[in-house]
Amino acid sequence: KVFVRSGIRYDYLMYDKDETFFRELVEHHISGQLKVAPEHISNNVLFYMQKPPKELYVKFTKKYKEINRQLKKDQYLVPYLMSSHPGCTLNDAILLAEYIRDERIFVEQVQDFYPTPGTLATCMYYTEVDPRTPNLEKVYVAKNPHEKAMQRALIQYSKPNNQKLVYEALQKARRFDLIGYGKECLIKPIKRN
Repeated sequence: KVFVRSGIRYDYLMYDKDETFFRELVEHHISGQLKVAPEHISNNVLFYMQKPPKELYVKFTKKYKEINRQLKKDQYLVPYLMSSHPGCTLNDAILLAEYIRDERIFVEQVQDFYPTPGTLATCMYYTEVDPRTPNLEKVYVAKNPHEKAMQRALIQYSKPNNQKLVYEALQKARRFDLIGYGKECLIKPIKRN
């Protein structure tokens, strides 16, 4: 048996009109979990990442679950997610946290954006503009270590050691609707001494 361990390009699977490979993969080549890299869920951030829109990933996850259901298999998706990519605002990070909550995803690993030479993202990180645009449009870049920590904490909002950062991020973004005791909330209110 051969298992896919490092992950796949879900977008390529979705662009393939013939589902034979997708079904073969799910039926014979996954050992319980499949790694995929949507990296984010905000279409704003995905644009700067040069990744397909959220809708394609959502379509992929539905198809993956459906094939697993048909085959009576219990296999999971492990999403690779990134924080603080150029273009990612606090509101984009909150949008990702809400998606994680809604889909009941437990995120163990998060990749903080780190500039690497020769990439478009690194160019945007240092210049704070999008070189693909005729007028070199401004790109928001989280460079402050504390804001980067808040964006990362939002992705792992359920971890107890992230509660203060998540609370602070939600207050800063004025998303008080996500602080409380309902199932739509990300965290409970923090008691001040």
